[in-house]
Amino acid sequence: MIAYHHQTDFKIEDASKYTDWISRCIDLYNCTAGPIEYVFTSDEELLGINQKHLNHDYYTDIITFQYSGPPELSGEIYISIDRVRDNAETFNESFERELKRVMIHGILHLLGFTDGTDLEKAEMRNREDELIEMFHVKH
Repeated sequence: MIAYHHQTDFKIEDASKYTDWISRCIDLYNCTAGPIEYVFTSDEELLGINQKHLNHDYYTDIITFQYSGPPELSGEIYISIDRVRDNAETFNESFERELKRVMIHGILHLLGFTDGTDLEKAEMRNREDELIEMFHVKH
């Protein structure tokens, strides 16, 4: 079950399209979606989570808490809408594409992928790009 929670004025439009897309992406890895909670929040809220739970004192676009890994994924994915907007502008991307990138980035973390090294970051980016392209593909 994939759920969406909003702690800002941002509201995800047509959540069923996102749920379908995320479920298909998870299926590609022969996994299923257990309880996955997306929480759309602000820079300040995510900074507080980053400081409290990870001892990091900086802004980030996403924090993923994994509760169970493959084959049934479960966790909470916190996304700063402020960072997504800023990153879209910085990288000359649409807000929608950047949002999809961050959303699927969280799923890749739940699948066990990491991005601690340059090589891992490049692999993660390639996987994100491939999965974003699946958004408009009908199942």
